[in-house]
Amino acid sequence: KTSKLPEFLMHKERRTTTNISKKSMASIYLDTNILIDLFKRDTSKLAELAEHKLYISPLSCHILCYATKTNIPTLELDLLLKNMGIVNLSNVVLQRALVGPTNDLEDNLQLHSATQGKCQYFLTRDKLLLKLGYFGETAIVDHL
Repeated sequence: KTSKLPEFLMHKERRTTTNISKKSMASIYLDTNILIDLFKRDTSKLAELAEHKLYISPLSCHILCYATKTNIPTLELDLLLKNMGIVNLSNVVLQRALVGPTNDLEDNLQLHSATQGKCQYFLTRDKLLLKLGYFGETAIVDHL
């Protein structure tokens, strides 16, 4: 007898990703590592993402400020977040994240936030998350 996982933990097999940048107005959830890159390391990439609707979690802002030792308020952070959607970090997201799909709570919170925000893509550099390929209907990709 096999145990049946809750629907929100099911993910499809990894598919070949098409060139997202050619799609018009894709909804893209930014993992915290990408957000930090956009803020501190590769600000030029923001122009590449400008044609899409970007989403993050409030958790990502906290991690970004902590990791980069950024004091608030700051105009740079305000400008970065200006055109991003913020997915509510709700009790539903937390309860689902406590179940999985990984053993890393922060990764799970990010993945469930992406599905809660109905994002088409989850942009990350996290190799373990990339191995999932999909989480629900959200494709996990490392580039556009």
